[in-house]
Amino acid sequence: MSTLTVRKIDVDLAQGFGRHWNGGDAYRTQLFNALSMSFPLGEQLFIDAVRAVPPECLTDPQLREEVRDFIGQEATHRHVHVQYNKELERQGLPYTREAATRKRIRRIDRMSVLSRLAITCALEHYTAMLADGVLRHPDWLEGAEPRMQTVWSWHAVEETEHKGVAFDAYRAAGGGYWRRVLWYVHVSFMFAFETFLQTCFNLRRDGELFKPRTWGSAIKIWFGRNGLAGHLLRPGLQYFSRSFHPWQHDNRHLIESWLDHNSSAWRPVRPKAA
Repeated sequence: MSTLTVRKIDVDLAQGFGRHWNGGDAYRTQLFNALSMSFPLGEQLFIDAVRAVPPECLTDPQLREEVRDFIGQEATHRHVHVQYNKELERQGLPYTREAATRKRIRRIDRMSVLSRLAITCALEHYTAMLADGVLRHPDWLEGAEPRMQTVWSWHAVEETEHKGVAFDAYRAAGGGYWRRVLWYVHVSFMFAFETFLQTCFNLRRDGELFKPRTWGSAIKIWFGRNGLAGHLLRPGLQYFSRSFHPWQHDNRHLIESWLDHNSSAWRPVRPKAA
């Protein structure tokens, strides 16, 4: 039986949200907004990559079910972040990296199944590390509007829950070490570069790019207590281990805690059989 649950959250982003919804902090808000902008295309890339795995490679019944539910979770994330990004466009914050990202994805779509999966594994590792931080460090969303806290925390729960699926599919399809880590190096540079560019564009359109307080906030978020740099460093380097697996870092308690404390905010789309 699959260990995943596809969930619908009780949040309507059509109502809109504040310009600086993340605690009134321009940098924190625009960094999270930049990530959201990349998610619909990225999540479709993940879905297409795992769908491309030949059925004969997925001999484990549990993995087959988890691939199915991985697709369901990512499709739901994609839908919510499309709504999110439409509100950003209404606020005058378009996704400026969209054309370049679509071009890159078209190249990826022509690659081998294993390379597409290796790229997916790398990006999934980054989303899993960020998801862990969202659930582990409340200050990342301190003072955020409640609906936005729900969106990001729910997304983090499901990214954590399915963080091993693409990796397991990659191994089941015969993927090896060097392909995995070489694509990880490439993805690491591209993900950082694209996120930085989009965050800067958002801040410029917001009129906050050249304000000292913006970059004071950036330094705190990246290098302060519970900062992104420190949070990402160790698990980021662990990916280079030949014996690496995403669930070597077992943080299921973060999933369980959020689900228990926010049971009214979500419902299963496809209830599990008793």
